[in-house]
Amino acid sequence: MKTITLGKTGPVVSTIGLGCMGMSGMYGPADRAESIATIHAALDAGITLLDTGDFYGMGHNEMLIAEALKERRREDVQLSVKFGALRGPDGAWSGYDSRPAAIRNFLAYSLQRLGTDHIDIYRPSRLDPAVPIEETIGALADLVKAGYIRHIGLSEVGSETIRRAAAIHPIVDLQIEYSLISRGIEDDILPTCRALGIAVTAYGVLSRGLISGHWQKGETAGGDFRTLSPRFQEGNIDRNLALVEALRRVAEEKGATVAQLAIAWVAAQGADIVPLVGARRRDRLAEALAAQQVALSEADLAAIEAAMPKDAAAGERYPAAMLAHMDSEKRA
Repeated sequence: MKTITLGKTGPVVSTIGLGCMGMSGMYGPADRAESIATIHAALDAGITLLDTGDFYGMGHNEMLIAEALKERRREDVQLSVKFGALRGPDGAWSGYDSRPAAIRNFLAYSLQRLGTDHIDIYRPSRLDPAVPIEETIGALADLVKAGYIRHIGLSEVGSETIRRAAAIHPIVDLQIEYSLISRGIEDDILPTCRALGIAVTAYGVLSRGLISGHWQKGETAGGDFRTLSPRFQEGNIDRNLALVEALRRVAEEKGATVAQLAIAWVAAQGADIVPLVGARRRDRLAEALAAQQVALSEADLAAIEAAMPKDAAAGERYPAAMLAHMDSEKRA
């Protein structure tokens, strides 16, 4: 497993990370024992970056990770945690809170659930429209000084917010969706990050399974985020799956799976981009890890572009009500 320094000032991390959200019900039921076994397999393979959020399963995901790390050395793992999303007892989403007092509260609970005395990268999950980003980053900077967090990251914010945040304290990475069919960061956000020496940790590299080559119509059920995702809806899904089949032909010629080709494409976009794979089973993890052996030539990249051109996807990456609150989606 290769490693990189995350941004100009961040920790050394594996060049692929494990996103743990799917182990806490966002895509339907998950098997606890298999989830822990998958985390163990990731660590054994050299993955050091584990990504979670305190609102994944209302704390379930953090406690799951803590259980998986019981017999592991804390210094061998970088924990990346998002905070700020508010949820009700029915699981409904109810906004964001990035006030300094709220941040300290969220952090205290995360440290307890994770069974650790520090978090390696701590980040607001979204921009809180009621709190200036300078105030949020200032509070996080105080927590860095106190030793409770090591580094500050951002998530799903636009270039102006990135620049304002970086003026207050070094930012090591921006976590944002980036895949063959979600390429909105290329025009402005990615160049901004590069100009400031901020890495990108890319989630959704398989677009929630849509471009994994495995997902088929009719597989989603209650409790699965994809039942709400526009790209999985009638009117869009057939067009998107046709793109996947075009990509499959390229992958087969390359001797790779569709998922491996999609992950390798993200990794090939720059050494400052770390794909987060959302595997929640060991077989899917093994497939994702093998993407590191898929070297893409200029001809390969051209064939991939022809099969799945930029902006070819049907439907937005989130429902309209969610996009309205995403700073990264604001257009000048």
